Amino acid sequence: MTTLLDLKSSVLRQVQRSQSLRGRREPTPTPSSPFTHCPDPLPRRISEESVEFFERVNAILQKQENMLRAAQAEGQKGACTVPPPQEHVDQAFIPDRIRRTELDLLYEEAVYTVVNRVGVPSPEHVISDEELFAYLMKVFDMGEEEHDIILQKVQEAKHPQRDINSFNASAITFSVSRHGLPGYSDPYCMLGILLGQSPRETEEKKERKFSFRKKKDKLEKRSSTKEVLPTACIQVTEVKAETLNPVWDEHFLLDHDDDVSVAEACKKLNEVSGLRGMGRYFKQIAKSVRSNGSASSGSEDNADDFLGCINIPLNEIPIVGYDTWFKLEPRSSTSKVQGECHLILKLFTSQRDTALSKKDSNVSIHKKLLSQIVEYEHAHVKREPYNWNGHVCPPAWTVLTHHAVQTDLSPLQQAIIRWQCYSSHHRTQRVCYSLLLRLLRTIDAEWDPVAVRGDLERQLSDSFRLYTEHCLCLMKNMRQVFPCTSAAAITRYELMLRGIGYMQNMQAFKTVCPLRNDLQLDITTAAKKGTVEWYESLIARYKPEDGTLEEQLKKLVQVVDAACADVQRSQNIYNTMFSSAVKVDFFSISYRQLEKQVADDVNIAMERVCGTLEQESSRLTQTMGETIFELFMSLKIFKGFQEFLPLKDAKMLALTGFHNWFKSSIHKWLQIVHDRSCDRIRKAVEMDKLEPLLQAKHSSSAVEVATCFSQVRQIWLQLAWPDSAGAFIFVTRLTDNFCSEAVCYSEMMTRKVERNQQGRDYKSFTVQLCVALNNTEHVRVFLAHLPRDLDWQGVERGMEESCGVEGKEQVYKALNGQLFNMDLDLQREAKRLITLLTDKMLPELRRYIQHISLSPDSINNDDAVSPLMKYLQDTMVILTENLVKENLT
Repeated sequence: MTTLLDLKSSVLRQVQRSQSLRGRREPTPTPSSPFTHCPDPLPRRISEESVEFFERVNAILQKQENMLRAAQAEGQKGACTVPPPQEHVDQAFIPDRIRRTELDLLYEEAVYTVVNRVGVPSPEHVISDEELFAYLMKVFDMGEEEHDIILQKVQEAKHPQRDINSFNASAITFSVSRHGLPGYSDPYCMLGILLGQSPRETEEKKERKFSFRKKKDKLEKRSSTKEVLPTACIQVTEVKAETLNPVWDEHFLLDHDDDVSVAEACKKLNEVSGLRGMGRYFKQIAKSVRSNGSASSGSEDNADDFLGCINIPLNEIPIVGYDTWFKLEPRSSTSKVQGECHLILKLFTSQRDTALSKKDSNVSIHKKLLSQIVEYEHAHVKREPYNWNGHVCPPAWTVLTHHAVQTDLSPLQQAIIRWQCYSSHHRTQRVCYSLLLRLLRTIDAEWDPVAVRGDLERQLSDSFRLYTEHCLCLMKNMRQVFPCTSAAAITRYELMLRGIGYMQNMQAFKTVCPLRNDLQLDITTAAKKGTVEWYESLIARYKPEDGTLEEQLKKLVQVVDAACADVQRSQNIYNTMFSSAVKVDFFSISYRQLEKQVADDVNIAMERVCGTLEQESSRLTQTMGETIFELFMSLKIFKGFQEFLPLKDAKMLALTGFHNWFKSSIHKWLQIVHDRSCDRIRKAVEMDKLEPLLQAKHSSSAVEVATCFSQVRQIWLQLAWPDSAGAFIFVTRLTDNFCSEAVCYSEMMTRKVERNQQGRDYKSFTVQLCVALNNTEHVRVFLAHLPRDLDWQGVERGMEESCGVEGKEQVYKALNGQLFNMDLDLQREAKRLITLLTDKMLPELRRYIQHISLSPDSINNDDAVSPLMKYLQDTMVILTENLVKENLT
């Protein structure tokens, strides 16, 4: 503006029209003059409501940011040790409890196992019978009298038959010197059990048994090759032709209790002395075995060479057996033949004399025993029982190990039993999912489809099925069972998903559950159903169909906000776990399901709103407008999550074009915003003392008006109207509102200055007038950025794309025309303010001019004009110090 030039022109006009100092001047607006753009003054209560109105709108605009902060706070809260919620499951998944009569039989089996222990115990095993019995009595809730009766029964029962399970697992490797055996050998192995010796014989054996040193005494022939040797206790492998590194992989069962055959074999062996006798003994055994007991003759030159042997005392075999390499003892100290043999030896019993073993399989009995112990052990876990890792106490481990060894359960059978017991127990008393995952990996490592047939295969299939259905049930209720507010629950959920993901890729699962080959489809179905049920519970909680239309919309806002929070959790937390563990896009499943249901409910509600507003007697109230705007913003936030969808899932969505449901309501809402803006501006002018702020030349009302405009601009930016034609209408409407509000503000400032001029000295009045001019200029400069702030170019491009060049020109002319007219109105108000200043200056100007005209000719002209010039100079100093640069140019 050219305020100073306008002031100069105004003063000159006033002086020229007043040659006699009594001329008439143009009338200026009085305090009672009407202002076309200024609304009527509003009550104080409404002014306060306008301030609160913009505070609420600002809170709505910050909703998305607040939701992000809330999600972060929720994650931080979950970092605390908050116990996870209970994992309630269907009663169909809960296994039946064992009856008391069966418990008594199972207790007899456990006592029988303790009494008839075999093998050398490990350091972690309990040796004391009393300690083991005391533990079992607690596990089975057994009294002293009942225990004594069962113990006596077991002690009187027949002892089980002891056997050795031998598996020549790998190979015998020979190392032969250059002058040793020519070429390759045709090796084979013989295995058998020798009866123990008396203490005296044992001492003698230390000197001569398996001693291959030649004695000076002449060796005596004790037996001939024609003699038939007892072969029932001797096992011989097949012959591996021409090799020094044979591999047999053969399995043998040695009966430790076959006293007759073993005694006979030992008798023959005791007759052997010296190397030649030992070699002849084994050669005769081999020939006897090969000929099924019939004698064969031949030259001893063609007989097999005796290379070495291994002596393994049975009373040194551990409970779990041997699985290691044994070094062969050479036939003599000078022998160059060396070698190692890999053997797997296991002790076990058969013909167990217990009531339960006569009617149930060993696998079934061991499973019942383990289930009873697991239930007892878990019940006594005090700290975080939901996180139990499945470890049992030493007495429990001792009993379970001995029973597994005695009943000859393979590692695979034990792995399957442990999985069945712990997964079944987990359905009633949750355990750590890492334990279940570890059990699955054990089954996978030991898996042999040939070894799992019949009942064991059916039971493993059932356990997989029940566990899978249990997990799918939990997935369906994941928002309640595994909430993000509990870090422990999230960790459990991740481990559960990893377990399910691992299970579906197991060869065992594919073998025993061939019809369940698409577990991902089941997981997807559970996720969909769980999302639908969660949304239905949300509707049941908020009841958006009850109450007045405004109350219904408010409840619907709560529903949409809850859905936004849910999809945010799905995207930030749950989806990562699903994608990595089971290769399922949980976010897409959940979002698409919620998006459809939210769209249906909001569309129905907005149809009712539009129908109500179309009635002549109906108008949009402020609170209703706020609610509609908040609902629109909530839907916009919800729709914004579409950017995280894969391209294939981002098509044909129900919320596409949802803004059209709100078009008429938003028009009415913007009118409410305009009314509240005018009220806020009026309030700001009332409170303004026309005192310049620190480091500024405008006052508080100018800052308040600019802040109000910024918030309204932010409303539009947050609306982000996607329709170009609709955007043009709204931008035109907003620009007109801004311009009219700016002119209204300028008029109110003029009125305020007029009222304040009464009783004020010239200088203070001039300063206030300068502040008023600066306020108007501050607002004008702010609105000069409207083309950028409201993205006029984007609107022009949109209209050009939809309506051609004519549409672009229409936007340009309409919007720029509004700014041009506003600028003219602001200049008009500035001139009115300048007129007020000139009116204030006229009395002084008349006085100084009259002084000049009445001064005598003897006074120098410069001296005569000096008072007037000083007055003008002082006025210019005030204007220069208080007007902004734009008002001085």
